[in-house]
Amino acid sequence: MESAMNCVIIDDEPLAREGINNYARDVEFLRIAGTCENALELIRLMDHQKIDLIFLDVQMPKMNGMDFLKITRDPPIVIITSAYPSFALESFELNVLDYLLKPITFDRFFQAAKKARDYFLLRSGQVGNSDSNRYFFIKCESKYEKIFFDDILYIEGMQNYVRIYTEKGKYLTLLTLKDIEQNVVRGSFLRVHKSYIVNTSKIDSIEKHEICIHSVRIPISRNFREQVIEKVLTDKLWKK
Repeated sequence: MESAMNCVIIDDEPLAREGINNYARDVEFLRIAGTCENALELIRLMDHQKIDLIFLDVQMPKMNGMDFLKITRDPPIVIITSAYPSFALESFELNVLDYLLKPITFDRFFQAAKKARDYFLLRSGQVGNSDSNRYFFIKCESKYEKIFFDDILYIEGMQNYVRIYTEKGKYLTLLTLKDIEQNVVRGSFLRVHKSYIVNTSKIDSIEKHEICIHSVRIPISRNFREQVIEKVLTDKLWKK
């Protein structure tokens, strides 16, 4: 069963806190861990319990939301809630997941919460290939990109980074190939080399020690060749 996310709402305006709080109560995968009037209260709260998601206002007394993000090392997932669009660029440079402009509709709130849940499930290794989890989000440069499993051609590992090649383009993210193999890919995905995972449904041909996908030749290492033959060819090879 997928875990609920512990979320906290930070806003110096009581009506704004109440509005986000009411929205969050209607989302089954959110668990409200607390509400705070400013970022200093949030810091104290984070010292005593695990927080997965923060709905964070920007302009607050004592410490604003941007200052909180700048001084906090490895913060939880953050969604900004602000009446001012001018902070959007700076907030995304500080790795926030989404930016909600007040007044916030429930539809827009739910869209952001769903994005946060998808990213949370990816980081916690709970992503699967069910109908409700046909995609995941990765951090790519200054934004989060949605990647559909069905669009992936192959994945290349480069030490602490992976490059994901899809039908639409390629994406570089700070993950290891082991992270991808253990927490993300399932089903038709297969490790064929220490540096490559391929989507077997996208294979055009196999020749000697190479797999061809969209004219790209991907090496098959000796250690993985038997596994490739068994999974890709055994049940699909036409025999007279």
